[in-house]
Amino acid sequence: MQDIKKAELIEGTVHMPSPVRYTQHAKPDGLIQGWLSFYAARTPGTEYVPNATVRLDADNVPQPDALLRLLPDCGGHTHIDASGYLCGPPELIVEIAASSVSIDLHDKLRSYRRASVREYLVWRTLDQQFDWFLLDRDEYRPVLPDSQHRLHSPHFPGLTLALDAVLAFDAGRMLDTLQASLQTPAHAAFVAQLSQRTGRSGQA
Repeated sequence: MQDIKKAELIEGTVHMPSPVRYTQHAKPDGLIQGWLSFYAARTPGTEYVPNATVRLDADNVPQPDALLRLLPDCGGHTHIDASGYLCGPPELIVEIAASSVSIDLHDKLRSYRRASVREYLVWRTLDQQFDWFLLDRDEYRPVLPDSQHRLHSPHFPGLTLALDAVLAFDAGRMLDTLQASLQTPAHAAFVAQLSQRTGRSGQA
């Protein structure tokens, strides 16, 4: 067991992932990590981490490919326990699904929905499809792209994904789209709101 680097408890069942293939998982995973890292670096009050064990409940301890969370001072629902593990539902989770697609779109989807993960993103690399789910009245509903094939986060203003670019592995165009979205008034207002919350917490 000491050589095992990833095991997940999903709905009471332990899942061991398949070996990571470059094209179907590692390459798209790197793209998503860069996208979320870029956003978090320019949005104080948010935090991005890859491959962290998340303690949702007694039967669900996943290790999502990536997550984005609001810090507790900014209204986030996660915290770090005494052992250094992340507990509670992150606001946004991303999974890269190739061989794991049946788990990611069924058991994991149910566990994330029940835990109230607000946004759940699944890149189905073998199908060349990207699913973005928004929690709405305890159900996940799809977020649809706009007329320019871009997906926008309802809870993280400025977090925009150029769908055509990401599916084509065009990192430059993907980040250019994100950068433009980070310069909008909506993102500036969000950053100001998070800054005010952090300030109030520091004064308490």
